[in-house]
Amino acid sequence: MPKDKQPAPSGEGKLDKYYGLKRQAVEDLVTADPSNSPPVSPAERRKYRTGGKGIHLADGLKIFLIKGWFAGVVCYFFIWGLSAMVPDQWDLMLITAIALGLVTDLLQNPILRYYAKTPGANNRWMMFPKKGFVSMPLNLLYSAWLVFCTAAAYAALNNLLVQSTGHADAGLGIGPVLFGALTAGWDLLFLTFKKIVADARAKVEGGGHRV
Repeated sequence: MPKDKQPAPSGEGKLDKYYGLKRQAVEDLVTADPSNSPPVSPAERRKYRTGGKGIHLADGLKIFLIKGWFAGVVCYFFIWGLSAMVPDQWDLMLITAIALGLVTDLLQNPILRYYAKTPGANNRWMMFPKKGFVSMPLNLLYSAWLVFCTAAAYAALNNLLVQSTGHADAGLGIGPVLFGALTAGWDLLFLTFKKIVADARAKVEGGGHRV
């Protein structure tokens, strides 16, 4: 008879011990929490995640794609959608900046918070990670700066193309893909600069406490 098919031992005392052992195993499983469980390495946990054999992207690339997608959607609906009704380019940039700020504060940042592996893990990918009433105007101002930088990048690229080709109509048109990529690129660049400044400040403050 196979070992896993062995019958329960006869006798009241033996039965109590046999089923008591099973009950203890169930109780250990139900009451398990981080305080009474053995540590498990990140490599071991990755073995049991869904999609373990799929394509794994670096965190920075994932954030770039998310930010670029949202910015591209804003470009599609507001720059493409309103360009015929709003002929003034500065007005169109202002509307786009407001839309991007609202999308960032109400959609993009909450999604980054929700999918963070641990609470606050994705705060580094947000210029203003704290939730509250003040985050909305800050994100609006920051989005206006991003739109301005993206427009400046378009102007620089078009100027380079015109000078290199010699054709005045060789410039690039504004499209969701390039607009999203440029906006996300500027955003990550400023976030990197913010982290460098924060690390330098923490290092200075930490060194100031040394005796």
